[in-house]
Amino acid sequence: MRVTLLLAFLLVSTPFFSQTEDEKQIKSIYNKALTDGKAYDWLNYLSNQIGGRLSGSVQAQEAVDYTKGQLDSLGLDRVWLQPVMVPKWVRGVPEFAYFETKPGYTTNVPICALGGSVSTPSGGLKANIVEVQGIEELEKLGKEKIAGKIVFYNRPMEPTLINTFSAYSGCVDQRSTGAVEAAKFGAVGVIVRSMNLRLDDYPHTGNMRYGDTPVSDRIPAAAISTNGAELLSTTLKLNPDVKFYFKQNCKQLEDVQSYNVIGEITGSEFPKEVMVVGGHLDSWDLGDGSHDDGAGCVQSMDVLRLLKETGYRPKRTLRVVLFMNEENGMRGGNKYAEVARSKNENHVFALESDSGGFTPRGFSIDASDDNIKQIQGWRDLFEPYLVHMFVKGGSGADIGPLKEEGMVLAGLRPDSQRYFDHHHAENDTFEHVNKRELELGAATMASLVYLIDKYGTVTTQKIKG
Repeated sequence: MRVTLLLAFLLVSTPFFSQTEDEKQIKSIYNKALTDGKAYDWLNYLSNQIGGRLSGSVQAQEAVDYTKGQLDSLGLDRVWLQPVMVPKWVRGVPEFAYFETKPGYTTNVPICALGGSVSTPSGGLKANIVEVQGIEELEKLGKEKIAGKIVFYNRPMEPTLINTFSAYSGCVDQRSTGAVEAAKFGAVGVIVRSMNLRLDDYPHTGNMRYGDTPVSDRIPAAAISTNGAELLSTTLKLNPDVKFYFKQNCKQLEDVQSYNVIGEITGSEFPKEVMVVGGHLDSWDLGDGSHDDGAGCVQSMDVLRLLKETGYRPKRTLRVVLFMNEENGMRGGNKYAEVARSKNENHVFALESDSGGFTPRGFSIDASDDNIKQIQGWRDLFEPYLVHMFVKGGSGADIGPLKEEGMVLAGLRPDSQRYFDHHHAENDTFEHVNKRELELGAATMASLVYLIDKYGTVTTQKIKG
């Protein structure tokens, strides 16, 4: 009797101790990434041999050439460059700034020009300064208190928000449209507190827009470090008559040709169903763009390699796309979507990594509820790798233009607590990327791509059904 019960128990229990086909494939992906990953070496070259890759720069073209060469070496079915015209903004010589409490008494503060800003006059710009906590305060102050002054936007990122991207969204309008709004009230320049939760001496650049403001009416805009902003704000409370001086030499040149870099494995069963994985190849010029977004590019490249080297042959056509010009124009993402639509390509899924190379926590998914539930149903497959977050939300700026009804868009979501310490700043460098974390991100992306490819999305299943 005891023997019979033991045999029955073993028969019932065995499935719980055996790995499913999906578990085995995902484990092989993670094992390959952690023992034979290529992402870290690729990023090392992008960061330390090429450096910051501002759109239209020599370094951006070097990155195009390098990544195309690496994709060529992977033995993909096709690798090509997709031409796209991009803006060319140059920073010029380093910026300089100080505030003056009385004639001859000055304190230097770290600043950097915001991307797309005009320069100051050749001798610099000096004026009284008015501090505000956001664009909405301009209307309350009115032209009489703003005209002829430099507006100092000093609303910080909200520290109580655990999702730091929500904190960023809550104050980035100061950077993006602060200058054009301040100019309406007669301001002569703007200084913006850096989008950074940490107090340090690194000013963070980023794109700003003038809209249809005539060139002659555009005012210069710069970011000030968080330590600099705190010091300036405290000083203004003690002495409202403080004057601020800054000099920057940036300029906007004519558009130049660049490229999206694309590699493809043709689908074995459904070649006309296209799946995209990617990041943006351009970066700002202050650091070397390791987290934003060199990490996303090399992870996406490694997704194709990991699937290929673990013996998985995609059913659907799988593309890696390294988009150009996400930072100051979105030309690459828009061009890719435009060409895809002109060719009537059927994109069913797109995944972007553009949140840094930190430890992966999961994905945010832009899709129908049914498609989201399908992905959430795979949560148990990811839990052994401490990946647990599968939530409805945004995906990525570059893949956004692809969105159509029924399509699934997703964004890799690493731990975000350190991301904005480096975002758009001089310290976005290779030394701040952890090899293991980067490799875990690549494996996590490859695992989701594998599952979507194997089972299709709910939308594709309904069409075939």
